[in-house]
Amino acid sequence: MATQHSRSAARIMMAPAVILLLGWMLVPLTMTLYFSFKKYLPLRGGDLGWVGFDNYARFLSSSAFWPSVQATLVIVGGVLAITVILGVFLALLLNQPMWGQGIVRILVIAPFFVMPTVSALVWKNMFMDPVNGLFAHLWKAFGAEPVSWLSEASLQSIILIVSWQWLPFATLILLTAIQSLDSEQVEAAEMDGAPPVARFGYITLPHLSRAITVVVLIQTIFLLSIFAEIFVTTQGSFGTKTLTYLIYQRVLESQNVGLGSAGGVYAIILANIVAIFLMRIVGKNLDA
Repeated sequence: MATQHSRSAARIMMAPAVILLLGWMLVPLTMTLYFSFKKYLPLRGGDLGWVGFDNYARFLSSSAFWPSVQATLVIVGGVLAITVILGVFLALLLNQPMWGQGIVRILVIAPFFVMPTVSALVWKNMFMDPVNGLFAHLWKAFGAEPVSWLSEASLQSIILIVSWQWLPFATLILLTAIQSLDSEQVEAAEMDGAPPVARFGYITLPHLSRAITVVVLIQTIFLLSIFAEIFVTTQGSFGTKTLTYLIYQRVLESQNVGLGSAGGVYAIILANIVAIFLMRIVGKNLDA
């Protein structure tokens, strides 16, 4: 049992890491809030003084703001649906005994370690290119006209690329949860004559609820800030401009740090709204 002395020693040893983490988080947040109330144009006059909430009003009234929020939420929802559903399926499949099981698991998890820019370039040039891409050759083989994926189905293409990156993460978490399932429950249900669908619905799926919750929460945090895949493929065109990419355009392309900082505050607010919603709707499984 921990004594008061040991708890105090633990707090002292943890203090440097906690202070560093708080500084890492609070300093950028404070600077973002500071610049969001200023008109700061680095290449066009520098600091031009305080403007109050003018940056917030301009960013919110921009014609690209609400479409970017919608695109962000559509991408997040699409990726979550694909990764959770296919993640459960792959986890069940990988949990079955097979030859070379370890190698197969490594191959399934490997895409998660590929950099987002690299994977986006691979999908853009090797698979989705309307002339030399693999999909174009498959379409031609069946006598169909090749599809220009990144312009005709741009949002779906982004969802597909990002889902390919995050599917291994979901599969790994769900596979770990399946392996912790008590096999005696499944065997008892099988002996009682329960069909596979019933065993999955009443035993396996409830057991996976906590793992699914973790997957949804963690992926949502990262997916709300998706940027690299859009920058490499569509550069925000064809309805793929997310809130993060809109902020990038305001800061780097327009050289308006104050306006981009106001967008960053809106992004933080959106992330907190989504997180609270998920914790209330999905996160209840963590307390079960």
